[in-house]
Amino acid sequence: MENKFTHINAKGDPAMVDVGGKMPTNRMAIAQAIIELDDKIIEQITGEDIVTKKGSVFQTAILAGIMGAKKTSDLIPLCHPLGLDNCSIDIEINADSEIVILCKANLHAKTGVEMEALTGASVAALTIYDMCKGISQNMVIKEIKLLKKTGGKSDFGMLKK
Repeated sequence: MENKFTHINAKGDPAMVDVGGKMPTNRMAIAQAIIELDDKIIEQITGEDIVTKKGSVFQTAILAGIMGAKKTSDLIPLCHPLGLDNCSIDIEINADSEIVILCKANLHAKTGVEMEALTGASVAALTIYDMCKGISQNMVIKEIKLLKKTGGKSDFGMLKK
């Protein structure tokens, strides 16, 4: 099988992938985003969260990430609209004082959920940036990547912590 762009038709135009003939399978994807924090923000961490005038940063980011995953096809033109069976966001602060966001999405469908997991992690990271920028804008969303996917014609990755 040759590698090719899946969203380009024979004429070279953008095209949605035709999944009509595929059988539905259980599909899952996990994506990660990492945010490097400024010391001013690190000082604001109490327990396992940051609370600002806008409220709990991590609780808001969890809700935003799930909402973002659900709206992926509204944001990325050639993504199929999917009814997710589940989506979860996990946020932790690692030993390097970075925020690590994991978004896990799953469903039973004809197409995968990688873009939903990536979008969920991205939107959660952007929400944290937005809620903390009043303290310091010296943050870096330094990594957004797919860690794992299962259920399609090819599984990918291993979950690394």
